[in-house]
Amino acid sequence: MIRPACGSEIDAVLAMFEWLFEPPGYTPRWWDERRARKALAEAIKADDSTVLVAEVGAGRLAGVVSAYLDLHSIRFGPRCWVEDLAVDPSRRSQGIGRALLEAAKDWARERGATHLELDTGLARDDARRFYERQGPIAQGYSYSWPL
Repeated sequence: MIRPACGSEIDAVLAMFEWLFEPPGYTPRWWDERRARKALAEAIKADDSTVLVAEVGAGRLAGVVSAYLDLHSIRFGPRCWVEDLAVDPSRRSQGIGRALLEAAKDWARERGATHLELDTGLARDDARRFYERQGPIAQGYSYSWPL
């Protein structure tokens, strides 16, 4: 079942972010758990963002996606940005990632977004294959600089 995360689940949801740090991922050098906890609480409460979780069995969380309505593109209209999508490594290839992505698309569509975008690391071959199977209309590179 896919549903919005609750404020009382911040510890459990934040723990799922560790899956993003496992190889081939990495812990960002600016990772700060206190800041992340605050940002997660804000994303759960805000009207222009959502944190959705996949619940399997008796309240066990097996995946998370965070999505934000973040800009109104001159070329494309309102965008939804998926910042994080993580699934329990022991539960991958069971449809959880697809369900989370579809739920994020539904959330964005209901709020007037015209498109959804995300990025993934070049070393994440499995993630790239997953996203390519979801039928994106475009692919590209993303660049990031620390400030």
